[in-house]
Amino acid sequence: MVQDTLEKTKETVWPEIRKYLEDPTYPSQFRIPKDYKKEVDLYWKINRDYPERKGKYLRPTLVLLTSRAMGTRASQALSTAAAMQLSEEWILIHDDIEDNSETRRGKPTLHKLHGAELAINAGDAVNTIMWKVINDLSSKEISDEFYRILMHTVLGQAVEQIWTNNKIKDITDKKYLFIADSKSAYYSIAGPMRLGAIVAGATSTQIDKITNFGLYLGRCFQLVDDILDIEQDKKEGKITLANTKGKKYTINLAKKMKDLARNIFDKELGFLSHEPARTELKELINFILEREY
Repeated sequence: MVQDTLEKTKETVWPEIRKYLEDPTYPSQFRIPKDYKKEVDLYWKINRDYPERKGKYLRPTLVLLTSRAMGTRASQALSTAAAMQLSEEWILIHDDIEDNSETRRGKPTLHKLHGAELAINAGDAVNTIMWKVINDLSSKEISDEFYRILMHTVLGQAVEQIWTNNKIKDITDKKYLFIADSKSAYYSIAGPMRLGAIVAGATSTQIDKITNFGLYLGRCFQLVDDILDIEQDKKEGKITLANTKGKKYTINLAKKMKDLARNIFDKELGFLSHEPARTELKELINFILEREY
């Protein structure tokens, strides 16, 4: 059922993304001469690569389900969901270069295929497209929220890279959670749900409750990811609780975060009441919380 929900999001959101993956109409003085078709075609092939591979679409699904659970039509949150997915594409391009990753979604990473220079350029292009989608929404609230989400995310990435560069061998729970909150809790869970709630016209109190829930669900999400990726993280030099304090310690902390998230959802998020969105949202949340270690 969860997979069906994610696939439904892909079917809905992908056409919205695809229509932006092309050249804009330039002023007549800057129209692209046909002489450069070969180069331009390669440029767009590289730009479209990660979006066309399509990930799980977890984040845009959270945008849509949160909005729908508050009574809005899916179409009202469609562009916001598309921008959320596009943000993942350019972030992954840049992350893969920083981590020197070999594969992404079952294929060689972009920088392995085309070199770091063109991969960085593609990340910049997709980032630009994402902001075009956001700009077309003409919503200061949505634009400001994307700004907050992405600034916190790149801050977390920078701090993690600083610690990696300095070859820090161990971190406290507090330091770990700062990174997890920046890169996962806000970006992967709380942010998308906040965006969906903003589209639905949620009150500040409702958004705050969603944010609190997203904090703990996002922490659990990242802790489980670290357990699943422990060998790869060691190879890349990443410092996580899983590879410093061990799997058992990390599992226990993940369970604590899971219990906190479930309690908030059951007791405080009753306003996410419209069906079938609430049921689909709960199934997705349970999937995140119950992934095998």
